[in-house]
Amino acid sequence: MIIKICGVKNIETINCCEKNGINLFGLIFYENSPRNVTFDIAKKLIDYANNLKINSVGVFVNKDIEDLIKIISNLKLNYIQLHGDEDQKYINIIKKKFNIKIIKKISVATIKDLNQIHKYDEIDYYLFDYKPLKKELPGGNAKSFDWTLLKEIKLNKPWFLSGGIDEKNINILKNSTNPDGIDLSSGVEERPGIKSELKINNFIKKYYEN
Repeated sequence: MIIKICGVKNIETINCCEKNGINLFGLIFYENSPRNVTFDIAKKLIDYANNLKINSVGVFVNKDIEDLIKIISNLKLNYIQLHGDEDQKYINIIKKKFNIKIIKKISVATIKDLNQIHKYDEIDYYLFDYKPLKKELPGGNAKSFDWTLLKEIKLNKPWFLSGGIDEKNINILKNSTNPDGIDLSSGVEERPGIKSELKINNFIKKYYEN
């Protein structure tokens, strides 16, 4: 299973992720998030991780396409994650210009929300996340949807599960569904935007116990 930790903001967290064999670290380019990073910080972290096994993911929410193109052109991102309402036309522009893997978020509250998968063809991964309320952030709300809904759908692409995952529910997740990857953020934080090395260590220990 691919493990991604999202909202990384410093080298210490990257080192902790690398030590624990975590596959991906997410850099959030969304100013309203407590996990937001500037371009300069992102470049510093990507350059640092360049010689490590862990790969970078740039996370964007309805980013102006021209701004996104500039960021991808100037950073050596391994993946991008589109966590807003981006459509297939938007995705096609990126795919035409760059050889980069794309993760597309699908917000889920009910079984009907899963029909959104039919809107997207040229992506590499789905990411199923809790559907936020109007005043909530697009992600990182420490809330989960009913994971058993995913048993009702057939998918032709690999997929991540996100939303409220932590060491307390990892066994429930593994027993209720079988994602190709999991995406952690608030579940390994001391407080919003501040990752906890202890919680990362404990999560990985718990993950491999069973």
